[in-house]
Amino acid sequence: MSPSVAVVILNWNGRKHLETYLPSVVKHSGDAIIYLADNASTDDSVAYTKENFPSVKFIINETNGGFAKGYNDALKDLTEDYFVLLNSDVEVTANWIPPVIEVLETKENVRIAQPKIKAYLHKEEFEYAGAAGGFIDYLGYPFCQGRIFDSIEKDNGQYNISREVFWATGACMFIKASLFKNLNGFDERYFAHMEEIDLCWRAKNMGYSVFYVAESTVYHLGGGTMNNTNPRKTFLNFRNSLMTLYKNDQSNFRLFKLFLRMVLDGVAFFKLLISSGPKHAFAILQAHFSFYKMEKIRSSAENPNLAGISTSSIVWMHYFRGVRKYSQLK
Repeated sequence: MSPSVAVVILNWNGRKHLETYLPSVVKHSGDAIIYLADNASTDDSVAYTKENFPSVKFIINETNGGFAKGYNDALKDLTEDYFVLLNSDVEVTANWIPPVIEVLETKENVRIAQPKIKAYLHKEEFEYAGAAGGFIDYLGYPFCQGRIFDSIEKDNGQYNISREVFWATGACMFIKASLFKNLNGFDERYFAHMEEIDLCWRAKNMGYSVFYVAESTVYHLGGGTMNNTNPRKTFLNFRNSLMTLYKNDQSNFRLFKLFLRMVLDGVAFFKLLISSGPKHAFAILQAHFSFYKMEKIRSSAENPNLAGISTSSIVWMHYFRGVRKYSQLK
């Protein structure tokens, strides 16, 4: 008997995205059950979807708790074997689900996976949020096969081998439902940004694996709800990155790593002050003060799986050694 799959699209005032991208999801998702989880939208996106896509089921969240709480509320009562968390601005392709489910069903300890993520507007390139699977360096800075900071590669087949990675993107994340519930879902304090890396790290601290599946491809627009010009995004990225490192790093040098992060984030402050203006720069300061005030909760580590953590500093390799491609790190 085939496992059941729920494709869950979190929506907030996203009618435009639903008009553009939902047709591909309905067309190519086979027997999967498609849910639109609405995060207290004030537009007519729910009415539009009910009228035009009668096969889609609905979950109505009472409040907009962001990505983290939105998905926690949406998934708590679902009974399918696998959840596919899919952004509303993703175009999927034929046969995008079966290769990923096959990996989750057959590879030992793999509980989370993602397809190849390419850019909707530049389909020959990888997309920022996830590319060909995510990694992290020892200071907690994330990067991907196909994307290091803002350097994005073209897809020339260089990452066409499925493999274990460290984190899977929340833009299109497949996860075993039982694990999502055992982990108590996302940490709702994140609101948005990097909550998927925290979730994957907590799963890896329990000994599970995360996989990139090259045989499946989707196209992501990106920046649908909060683009790079928004200082709020800068704040969330820096604060949540610090929290993720504090919560999940199990080494004896965790506090020293946080000190190094403070130094490097200070450099980023001056860089953003020059390149993006004071609002973005001071968002870094706000991120640190917010992190220092937060309740500190450590994740448990029964049998941590450290595959995918780089022992090199990706900041050093990128900005001082000129590394622009993941393949150069090897």
